[in-house]
Amino acid sequence: MTAPAARRCRWILHVDLDQFQVSVERQRSPELVGVPVIVGGSGDPEQMRTVVTCASYEARAVGVRAGMPMRSAHRKMPDAVYLPTDHATYDAASERVMTALRDLGHPVEVWGWDEAYVGTDTDDPYPLAVAIRARIAEETGLRSSVGISDNKQRAKMATNFAKKLPPTDDRIYTLTDENWMSVMGDLGCRELWSVGPKTADKLVAHGVSTVADLVATPRDELIGIFGPHQGNWLYVLCRGGGDSIITVEPYVAKSHSKVHTFAADLTDVAEMHERLRDLTADLHRQILDEQRVVFRVAVTVRTSTFYTRTKSKKLAAPTVDLAAIEPPVHALLDRFELDRPVRLLGVRLELLEPGSPVPDIDSPVTDRDSPLSGTVAPGVIDLDRAGHNDA
Repeated sequence: MTAPAARRCRWILHVDLDQFQVSVERQRSPELVGVPVIVGGSGDPEQMRTVVTCASYEARAVGVRAGMPMRSAHRKMPDAVYLPTDHATYDAASERVMTALRDLGHPVEVWGWDEAYVGTDTDDPYPLAVAIRARIAEETGLRSSVGISDNKQRAKMATNFAKKLPPTDDRIYTLTDENWMSVMGDLGCRELWSVGPKTADKLVAHGVSTVADLVATPRDELIGIFGPHQGNWLYVLCRGGGDSIITVEPYVAKSHSKVHTFAADLTDVAEMHERLRDLTADLHRQILDEQRVVFRVAVTVRTSTFYTRTKSKKLAAPTVDLAAIEPPVHALLDRFELDRPVRLLGVRLELLEPGSPVPDIDSPVTDRDSPLSGTVAPGVIDLDRAGHNDA
């Protein structure tokens, strides 16, 4: 296996998806928008030894937090909607986000479903942060916040400030040497990345309550309290120091997709088909250049009301033939109820592993629907599941 590549970057951007699991659930069940939603375990709030993995902002407002026992969350908010953790769907949604980030051409280090670091050596990283948020929103419909700094730890702390900005703002925040002490100095040490409650309590017991207090504490004193490893780390951390290396795992795309948001909503179905034809042709050129083979296609439609659905179809046989790939794409579009103006169309091609034999160009395909109630293909969110199958 190829070893991960490490690269030191001038700027580090921390990307965090807002209430990720709840947002994905709301995409396939729009009636949950504005409703308190708590995700965790089997979705049974009375089940023992299960914890909250994600809570909507409505639930957070009353004190529900990730990591809290589900039973405690239920006592705080008994009327919330409780949902099971759907790993397959979140994997697929996360993969779409990370693919969108990688497509921007910068090194990406993934840190779980809902966050990643992006490195760049540009003079001004802010336009990249704007492009990241726009690309994620366009490709997946999910919202994100971005923190900018010169190292991972400070970038992640910057994201916490970005999240507090109004939704109408860019939700991008920059934290550097220039504003570090003015922003962080009066805050408690718990606001520093990796400082937990026990460490913070121990610092307070030694008269260190704020970040400024910690900066004023001699290194030798910190080492005497916490030992050489943690003492040195706290000395660096409180001054805004950290790790500026992006580690990129070897990555092979499982799919390629293209979406287009229209300046004016489409109402003519024939024009929608024409736009899908262009998107599919662009993707086909890409998979031919990479010598990849398509085994499934998917189409995404977002209406003027931002209601988004994706339908997918497995091909009768893997193929590289555009004449076999394109008809199922149009067949999928015809399965949507196109009774509202359409603001976005997308096409996704699911790919066999690299090195798979390239089939003959005349491989047949049939207009057979994929089983929408079955397993969702990697990289495809089947938004018709969970009570929304209108096929």
